[in-house]
Amino acid sequence: MAKKTPSKEKEDPKKTAKKTTKTEEKAKKPVKKTTTSKKATPEKKEDKKIKTTKPKKTEAKKEGGTKKQTKKEEKTTFVAPPKPDEKEPSENKKLRKEIEKILKDRVLPPSITDEIITNVTKDKTLESKLKEIVNRAYKYFENTIIDHAEACGIVGAQSIGEPGTQMTMRTFHYAGVAEINVTLGLPRLIEIVDARSIPSTPMMNIYLRDEYRLNSNLAKQVANKIEITKLNSIADIETDLTNLVINIIPNVKTMNDKNITIEEIAETISKIRKIDTKIEKNNIKVTLDDPSYKQLLDVVEKLKDFKVKGIDGIKRIIIRKEPNEGYVVYSEGSNLEKVLEIEGVDPYRTTTNDIQAVGRVLGIEAARNMIIQEAHNTLSEQGLNVDKRHIMLVADVMTADGTIRAIGRHGVSKEKESVLSRAAFEITVSHLLQAARRGEIDQLGGVAENIIVGQPVNLGTGAVELIMKTKKSNTKKNKGK
Repeated sequence: MAKKTPSKEKEDPKKTAKKTTKTEEKAKKPVKKTTTSKKATPEKKEDKKIKTTKPKKTEAKKEGGTKKQTKKEEKTTFVAPPKPDEKEPSENKKLRKEIEKILKDRVLPPSITDEIITNVTKDKTLESKLKEIVNRAYKYFENTIIDHAEACGIVGAQSIGEPGTQMTMRTFHYAGVAEINVTLGLPRLIEIVDARSIPSTPMMNIYLRDEYRLNSNLAKQVANKIEITKLNSIADIETDLTNLVINIIPNVKTMNDKNITIEEIAETISKIRKIDTKIEKNNIKVTLDDPSYKQLLDVVEKLKDFKVKGIDGIKRIIIRKEPNEGYVVYSEGSNLEKVLEIEGVDPYRTTTNDIQAVGRVLGIEAARNMIIQEAHNTLSEQGLNVDKRHIMLVADVMTADGTIRAIGRHGVSKEKESVLSRAAFEITVSHLLQAARRGEIDQLGGVAENIIVGQPVNLGTGAVELIMKTKKSNTKKNKGK
C-alpha cells in the first residue's frame, strides 16, 4: 500500500472528484496508525491537526484544492494571527531594536517605548540622544513604581481625604449651562464614594450624530423625543360638572413645537381605564363609563400629570451650540437605557452622572471608568490636584467583585476580615458582640487593628524582619581582645 499511494497523490488534482475521494481514504490510513481510535470523528481529527505540525503539511499535499483544506487553513490562521511587528515600518523596527539594546535586561512599558519612537521619528535630531532619552525615561519609570510592602491603600485614602476637607459646599452650578442644577464639591464626592443608587441632581450630556448635531431642527426633534411632555403643558383641561364630561383644549403653538398631533394625544389618553375619548372640532371630549363626581375629579388629577410623550425621569432639556461640537443636548434627569435607543443620539459619547445606571447598561468596567472620571472632575474643578492612580485604586476596590459597592459600613468596610478594623469604623459595640458570639479570630494583618493593639504594623518598614549588626559591636570586641 505504501508504494502505490505516492503515484496517486500526484495524479489527484488532474483527475475527477470520484478518484480524489478514493485517494483521501487511502491517505488517511497511515494517519490512523498514530491515533488510538480507528473510528474518530472529523472534529477530533481537525483538533489534532491544529496541535501537530506534520499532519498539516501531508494533508495540504493530499487534498490539492478541495473545500476542506480551505476551512482548515482558516482555522490555523485564526489560532496564530500575524504579529503586529510585521505591519510596523522599517524605521520604527530599527529604533525598537536599538531601545532594546540600550535597556538590556531592563523593561519599559510598551506605551512609553511607542511614545519615544513617535517623537524620535518626528524629530530626527533626537536619534543621537536616544541612549540618554531611554535611560532618563527608565529612571522616571522606576520612581513611579510602588515600593515593596508600601501601604498604597492608606496613602490613596489620605490623598483623597485630605483635599476633601478643603472642598467647599458649592452645590448648584454647571459650567456653561447655568439653568441646570448639578451637585458639585464635597456632596458630589460623598455621592460617588457611597455609590448611591440615585444622585441628588441627575443629569446627562447627550451628544448627537453628524446629521443631527449640525441641523437645529433635527436636534429639536431629538430633544422633543427625550423631554417628558405632560398634558397640562400642552392643553387646557376643563370640567363640565353638569354633564360630567372633561374637555381638553390643546394649544396649537406648543403642539407644533413639540411635534405632537391631536390624534396622538387622544390615543395616549385612551389608555386610562374606564374612559372614552372623542375628537370634536380640534378639542378632545372625555366621557366616563360610570359617571360620578368623585371619579371625575380623580380623572382630572390623573390628566394633569399624564405623560403624552418623552422618556421617564428626564424633566427638562436645554439645547446649546458648542463651538467644535455643534448642537449638544443637556438634560435635567437621567435615563441612559432609553436615551441610547433614540435615533440620532451618539451612544459612544453620551454621558450621565448616574454611576449605577452606567453599571447596569454598559457594564462594570464602564462604571469603574465613570467613578474615576467623576471623582477626578469634582476634585480638579475646585483646583485640587490628586493623582489619578489614587482614585483608580478606590474605583478598583469599589468594583472588584463585579458590583458597585460603597466604601462604608454597608459595602467594603463591612466585608473586612479583621474584627477590630470593623469596630474602629462604625457601630463598635455590635461588631464586637457579633464577633464574640461567632468566635471570630483577628489575624492582625491590617493597620487599624495593629494600632489598637499597640504593635508595629505589618507594612513598610514593619514588614521587614531583619536584624543588622552595626560597626560598634565589632569595635567593642576588638578592644576587648
